[in-house]
Amino acid sequence: MKKILVAGLAVSALFGGSAGAADLGRPPPPVYAPPPPVVALFTWTGCYVGGNGGGVWATRTWTDQTLFLAGADLGSNNSESGGIGGLQGGCNYQVGGWVFGLQGDYDWASAKQTNAPAILLPFGISTYSKLKSLGSVTGRAGYSWDRFLGYVKAGGAWEKSDYSLLVAGLAAATVTESRSGWTIGVGGEYAFLNWLTGFVEYDYYGFGNNSDAFVCAPTVVACGTGVVAPAVNIKTNVNVLKVGVNFKFP
Repeated sequence: MKKILVAGLAVSALFGGSAGAADLGRPPPPVYAPPPPVVALFTWTGCYVGGNGGGVWATRTWTDQTLFLAGADLGSNNSESGGIGGLQGGCNYQVGGWVFGLQGDYDWASAKQTNAPAILLPFGISTYSKLKSLGSVTGRAGYSWDRFLGYVKAGGAWEKSDYSLLVAGLAAATVTESRSGWTIGVGGEYAFLNWLTGFVEYDYYGFGNNSDAFVCAPTVVACGTGVVAPAVNIKTNVNVLKVGVNFKFP
């Protein structure tokens, strides 16, 4: 009986030792770590709406077109300045780092100035101009560094202004004009959030020359209401510096 027990213990020791040796020679199972989280880069692709505000500077050159004062300089490089504010909206599409888009904007303006003519005229004649609004439809192209976008823009533009010929400081003849032109600009925009961006932009507007037929003001009894006064050619250029925010849609 004792011989049987001793033999059983020997067999158990033999097989147990062999299994332990086999375990010691086996490599440990691999440890799988979860992959790092994917960091999503910001994309400028999408549409947006927003608001803006800033300053506006308009330059006017008045030239009389009548036979009496044909070609007379009624005011060269007259400047007017004021504030501007409005709305904009558009859409962008990003290809790699390049961003292309289309934008429309409309701004209300309040820039006005009264100037004396460059030549001496009777009755204390002077000129008055007021820029009332600006609008444009432009294409945009730029390059992005993740959340920062630098861009240029160009397209068509429109403006609306009031003009007056003043006699002794009172409006003797007036006209309200709307004209078209072109614009070019440059700016930078930064995405604070995925849905909120802010920008700083400079725009130049060229509206060329336009001949305006002034109409006698109702207060001028001598020429009567609705009588057309002599025509004046007015050249207009506008500079705008503005800041704004855009709310971006996914």
